[in-house]
Amino acid sequence: MTPTRRVALAAFALGVAAFARPAAAQDLTLYCSVQEEWCQGIANAFTKKTGISVAMTRKSSGETYAQIKAEAANPKGDIWWGGTGDPHLQAAGEGLTAEYKSPQFAELHPWAQKQAAEANYRTVGIYAGALGFAYNPEVLAKKGIKEPTCWSDLVKPEFKGEIQIANPNSSGTAYTAMASLIQILGEKAAFDYMKALHVNVSQYTKSGAAPAVAVGRGEAGVGIVFLHDGVTQAINGFPVKVVAPCEGTGYEIGSMSIIKNAPNLKAAQAFYEFALTVEAQKTGADNKSYQVPSNSKSPLPEQSPRMDKVKLIDYDFKKYGSSSERKRLLAKWDEEIGSQR
Repeated sequence: MTPTRRVALAAFALGVAAFARPAAAQDLTLYCSVQEEWCQGIANAFTKKTGISVAMTRKSSGETYAQIKAEAANPKGDIWWGGTGDPHLQAAGEGLTAEYKSPQFAELHPWAQKQAAEANYRTVGIYAGALGFAYNPEVLAKKGIKEPTCWSDLVKPEFKGEIQIANPNSSGTAYTAMASLIQILGEKAAFDYMKALHVNVSQYTKSGAAPAVAVGRGEAGVGIVFLHDGVTQAINGFPVKVVAPCEGTGYEIGSMSIIKNAPNLKAAQAFYEFALTVEAQKTGADNKSYQVPSNSKSPLPEQSPRMDKVKLIDYDFKKYGSSSERKRLLAKWDEEIGSQR
């Protein structure tokens, strides 16, 4: 075979290989656990900044954790962005995510740095948000129900059928609520409380933000959600108010993790670095998500609930983000509360 012929065959083979690459193949596969609008917003901003295309899947944090675990032997995703920190910590503890420390680490708020250090840099905080209630004052007024201000209000008889909260198996928001109640009341009293609350719950949703949407539409009087999710509904023009419970409440550190053995590691690291910048964190408010950004140089959106105005508990992220504790509490919730529907 002549040299010219060999070159021609080689060129043909390369052309076939390139053609055979699926047309839909992407440079980054992003698993996203915030609201759809923000997922799309940051994906588009990243592509515009870097030229790297993104295939994005939006699921709640519990669902995403389960997917990453199921795919561990053959990872499909590259990076998991957003959602409560507890399942991110669980994934880190199980070795499902990769160690990575950003050169921007020193710019992050202490709570974000602590999150990363406790996970051996297998996850990092990207935002924070306090847990509380979103309620529809018009719905409550029509039914003669006083607006709630405390956890203890939600178990009163007048709230029967008026409350929505997510299922903690699929939702990081609801798991944070369960873990917060345990830390406020003690485990036995917290499960007694959740049993009493169960009587008043009309629906356990899949997504943690869904109860806020239902409240805005008048389908429920009260939703147990992160305060910023209620604020989003108010900004969208719905009659929604938010309140942090008087007894105290927990909070989330929304997190980001590179998936272990990510197919596109360099692209995942590029997204990780982008997501920690002021430019990227601004996409939250741009897409009506009002969490507190983790980069200390990022301005706090005007609409964001002020964490310093909320009675926050000293939430034990390490304990409640551990695989063993999370599994134990979810099993107990399924047996004592979930099975009652």
